[in-house]
Amino acid sequence: MALPPPVRAFYKAINSLLRPIFPFLLIVSIAILSGFLVSQYSSSYMILGAVALAVFTISFVKIEFGLYILIFSMLLSPEFVIGSTGAGTLGRGVTLRLDDFMLVIICLSWAAKNVVHEELGMFRRTPLNKPIFFYMIACVIATGFGIITGRVEPKTGFFYVVKYVEYFIVYFMMINHIENIDQVNRFLVCLFLTCFITSIIGILQIPAGGRVSAPFEGEQGEPNTFGGYLLFIWMVAAGLFARIKSFHLRSMLGALLIIIIPPFLYTQSRSSYLGVIPAVFVLAMMAKKRVVVVGLTLLALVASPLFLPYAVTSRILYTFKQPAHHEQIAVGNIRIDTSTSARLMGWKEVMRDWTKHPLFGYGVTGYMFVDAQFPRVLIETGLIGLLAFIYLLYAIGKTAVINLRRLETPYYKGLTIGFIAGFIGLLFHSIGANTFIIVRIMEPFWFFAGIMTVLPILEGKNYDEDGAGILPAPGGT
Repeated sequence: MALPPPVRAFYKAINSLLRPIFPFLLIVSIAILSGFLVSQYSSSYMILGAVALAVFTISFVKIEFGLYILIFSMLLSPEFVIGSTGAGTLGRGVTLRLDDFMLVIICLSWAAKNVVHEELGMFRRTPLNKPIFFYMIACVIATGFGIITGRVEPKTGFFYVVKYVEYFIVYFMMINHIENIDQVNRFLVCLFLTCFITSIIGILQIPAGGRVSAPFEGEQGEPNTFGGYLLFIWMVAAGLFARIKSFHLRSMLGALLIIIIPPFLYTQSRSSYLGVIPAVFVLAMMAKKRVVVVGLTLLALVASPLFLPYAVTSRILYTFKQPAHHEQIAVGNIRIDTSTSARLMGWKEVMRDWTKHPLFGYGVTGYMFVDAQFPRVLIETGLIGLLAFIYLLYAIGKTAVINLRRLETPYYKGLTIGFIAGFIGLLFHSIGANTFIIVRIMEPFWFFAGIMTVLPILEGKNYDEDGAGILPAPGGT
């Protein structure tokens, strides 16, 4: 996104003033801060501070190393609650995780590096910049109105909006730092390795019974979240597997695809099961032997009840076979389980209450908890926010499809096909979950979105926004 000439001139003037004295200011600041912390806080806090400083330094020296740390912390970091969100979200706390802090530290390091090296450029211009900007403005305005009118608790609204911004920071950091295919390969290795580790942990949970969830999610866990994450990564890996020819790479991807299946099934996440059906069909439709693959896919779906685990089939049938309960919705002689009924009732209540604040909604966290993406966006950010959100989704899909048509390298095409299939799967997953605001799904998603967006540049095809391509950042890449 090009900066206006006056702003760029001011930016250069600030850089010219700060660059000569920045190292000195940094050393003095660290010394003063360290002395203060030693006198005020325990050794455990000092250790955390030292880790934060180390991550900052590593990221400052080479931002790519900081991104590796962030990738592994996405699914392998603990979380904690920092207080109640109030009645607006049914008393749920604001959940922060280690990777939230890692991302802040890495982002600060990125900003500091841009102060020192003014020609790095802050942003590349991409087809997603405007949709991201419009959606974030809608969230900020809606939440601001909610705070002013007392519908949103300020701390809660602030932290949730900041978490939304986090996802887009991941995207901008990726598109600004990928310069060659070797970097892409290293990022993919880290992303897939993280998925492999979490899948193994998930498999180890199966003998204990219950639903499988990602590590460090507390006592109850979030199987629906883990199911959406595994669904997306599986599709990306499958897209690559279908197009690359290297036996070595296909073997590793094939092993990952097999490892993901058991924990995915035992999440018992019906939203994830729903999402996998259209996602697999998208993969099949993009296969080279489309008719054969689509036919085999249909056959596998028809025969699936014969080989799926009992826990999976019983979970699916539970939707219609739950014992009678007064909170169930009945359609003729069919009764829908209480969980699904609650989601359907949530949609109904949203459509009823949305008309009270139609343009900007109640503000982020200003309404009771709604476990479905589109009605939540509508009730929290109103019609303006919903249109901005749909515009963002449309831009993501359009960019991926146009890139797929123009890319020629099978490796790149496979990665894009997998991204498109995973994206479609997440759209269906969002019918029964807040998929596009869940950290453990969205951080990997925006990592891959950044990779997908810059693939044309790696083939030397720099085309403008009308062609859904990307241009280098001002001053270089």
